[in-house]
Amino acid sequence: MTGPSSGSLKGKTLFITGASRGIGLAIGLRAARDGANVAIAAKTDVAHPKLDGTVHTAAAAIEAAGGRALPLIVDVRDEDGVAAAIATTANTFGGIDIVVNNASAISLTRTPETEMKRFDLMHGINTRGTYMVSKYAIPHLEKSENPHILMLSPPLDMAEKWFAPHLAYTMAKFGMSLCVLGLAGELRRQGIAVNALWPRTTIATAAVRNLLGGEALMQASRTPEIIADAAHALFGLPARETTGRFLIDDTFLAEQGVTDFTKYRVTPDVPLAPDFFVPDASSPPPGALA
Repeated sequence: MTGPSSGSLKGKTLFITGASRGIGLAIGLRAARDGANVAIAAKTDVAHPKLDGTVHTAAAAIEAAGGRALPLIVDVRDEDGVAAAIATTANTFGGIDIVVNNASAISLTRTPETEMKRFDLMHGINTRGTYMVSKYAIPHLEKSENPHILMLSPPLDMAEKWFAPHLAYTMAKFGMSLCVLGLAGELRRQGIAVNALWPRTTIATAAVRNLLGGEALMQASRTPEIIADAAHALFGLPARETTGRFLIDDTFLAEQGVTDFTKYRVTPDVPLAPDFFVPDASSPPPGALA
């Protein structure tokens, strides 16, 4: 078997933050191919010179892939905006089945060079935004047959090497993961799955190109489709039996029967670059990095 074994998301409703491009859009497109409803919650209303895509181009792509799209201009730091977007999604599609907290801000600066407004931005989007979107979605998820919340955040590996180079960013990303740890326990009785998903390697996104390593790092990355396929496989599993997990993309896909990871490489003959926050104890599946 070379593909993930999971159920169809036809008719399911996903609320995805930061879904106008990159990983968020890839997750939406994978669900759309099943015939899912996808609420695209993002800030980009007008095209940006360095960033591809807006909520409108993402909506068109979702529709073209076979899904129903709801483009929503949302700043996940704005409580009224988040509450309204969640309510609009539930009213439009008759409920919410899956929430993907993908929106994130990054600044890989050491403490003296980190302006407090940048600190506040990362914590406001990453940690507070994740908490708030999840909070407002809970009443709707409680009515779903198989509700899932997914954070695009790392395992809680409390190693100094992850904190020392960029403390503010790491705190903000780990804040998302603390939401997984807490909400998984808080919502277990309601049958709402809460999990984290993180890539073993860098993923070819605008952040990688513009902030981390330019075109060279893009070529050493995997495509967002590996995250989309892993998320799709997760959403097909029973929520009551799959919660509180901190998943690494290729390891989880291997658990689901995937054996061919070459299709996810941007450039097959370029060695893959490792991502931040992958614990030393996490070994890739056999042949996954070859």
